[in-house]
Amino acid sequence: MSIWSYPERGPWGKSSYRGNSSGYLYQDLYQALKPSFIIDPCMGSGTSIEVARDMGIEAVGLDLHSGFNLLRDSILEVAGKPADLVVSHFPYGDMIVYSGNMYPEIYADDLSRCTSVEDFLEKSQQALLNQRDATRPGGHYATLIGDHRKAGKYYSYQAEYIARMPADELKAVIVKAQHNCVSDRKTYHGSIASGLPRITHEYLLVWQRPEAPVTILVTLRNLASQAQQRLRSTWRSIVRQAMVALGGQANLQALYAKVAGVAGERIETNANWQAKVRQVLQLNPCFKQAERGVWALA
Repeated sequence: MSIWSYPERGPWGKSSYRGNSSGYLYQDLYQALKPSFIIDPCMGSGTSIEVARDMGIEAVGLDLHSGFNLLRDSILEVAGKPADLVVSHFPYGDMIVYSGNMYPEIYADDLSRCTSVEDFLEKSQQALLNQRDATRPGGHYATLIGDHRKAGKYYSYQAEYIARMPADELKAVIVKAQHNCVSDRKTYHGSIASGLPRITHEYLLVWQRPEAPVTILVTLRNLASQAQQRLRSTWRSIVRQAMVALGGQANLQALYAKVAGVAGERIETNANWQAKVRQVLQLNPCFKQAERGVWALA
């Protein structure tokens, strides 16, 4: 089943450690993947490690609170060998802040003290690539992540994680129901009060590293290509929607004006956005030139 639910957390870890997950989740994950050696670089109170050892699985647990810096230290180098499974459960941005005033030197690398959502996502991608590097060819790397609603906005962290990691390595997305959360006792305003539901689920994302060795440079090149393809697809959709709104045919000036209304922030950071619109029209077969300066849907 792709929906997991654990009303009880089990005897592993510490129930007082905020944000930790039920040990039964790790138990089911280990039973499914059958690893002989696992690493958790964000072990928190040690739930994942205790479950592994109870199941006779070799395990290495690391964490910022014990001196391991996921953004600066190599998981592979510290563990000494690649794992069959590298699993993590990062802090969800500033939802729960972990490092205290006694550790100012690690603030910048504490995922619960990121300066913005984009800062959190960039550091999360770096952490996931560190996990991938510590996974043996053919092994799995995984993370448990929830979405976040903040200041009236909904941030789908799991969607961002999937978009920022190798698309052909994603193997499973498991929805995990949340139980007994501190947030259950809070009163919220805004979108939740207006009828939208609370977030009561997380996602367990599982990737598999290819059997054939792939260098980090090739991986980064593939990720860059993947990102460029998404960008091209987004621009094509923006121009197409603008064309649809204009009745399926328009001159360039009318199209520029409509795209400016649709694209929003995308054109604010691109001084050459009008040239981008022309490029999209010229390179995509879904558009055709009706006459000089006038374009239409093909």
